[in-house]
Amino acid sequence: LLSMADGGYSFSLTTFSPSGKLVQIEYALNAVAAGSTSLAIRAVNGVVVATEKKLPSTLIDVASVQKIALMSENIGLVYSGMGPDFRVLVRKGRKLAQKYLRTYNEPIPMSQMVHGLAQIMQEYTQEGGVRPFGVSLLLAGVDDAGPSLYQVDPSGSYWEWKATAIGKHMINAKTFLEKRYNDDMELEDAVHTALLTLKEGFEGEMTEEGVEIGVVGPDRMFRVLTPAEVKDYLQEAEHQPNVCRDGLFSQTTTDVR
Repeated sequence: LLSMADGGYSFSLTTFSPSGKLVQIEYALNAVAAGSTSLAIRAVNGVVVATEKKLPSTLIDVASVQKIALMSENIGLVYSGMGPDFRVLVRKGRKLAQKYLRTYNEPIPMSQMVHGLAQIMQEYTQEGGVRPFGVSLLLAGVDDAGPSLYQVDPSGSYWEWKATAIGKHMINAKTFLEKRYNDDMELEDAVHTALLTLKEGFEGEMTEEGVEIGVVGPDRMFRVLTPAEVKDYLQEAEHQPNVCRDGLFSQTTTDVR
């Protein structure tokens, strides 16, 4: 809750409150905290991102709603917060990726993508006539430095994580991840762990239409799993949560940590 002193500055983006806060950024973080839960896990051979995809009506075409986006062939991201703000950042991020590709003839490194998006989000915290983006992002990618996972917040701050969560149930999700995560986790195990983590805070039955999963592995190709693949993982997580199958991501390479 904001103090009475801070409340008088709540409508100004460019003015600090007496306690040193930009209150509109606090409100943007509230929008993130009210969004659907999203999480990501870095494995030794890739990264997985997962999110709830609950629709307000059964009449909405599920295929038309996408919460995970491809930024370049080796980088994808997921969000919690306001969908329209996310689409703006996806468009800007894809332009950054294409500019880098045309200049250097290679996919953009994760560090460059994260820094570019964070700079855009920070610029929207210090200019009049705009407001902060009401989203936090989880970026997953594999490049020459190996697999990496970053979180970018509305303020433009960013951190690298081994595993993290954002959105409505992020506290419980992080607690669950702290208990389940280990540094030797393979990508197959990471997918199962992501589903089990989402299931902890999921209201109702979790189906392949209620979650979305994206993965990037040793081949450095980010992709979103099909509903059929998600259904298979859900069945495995339900009946054999600790068993890793030989499948999509069993390949390892020496250039991925």
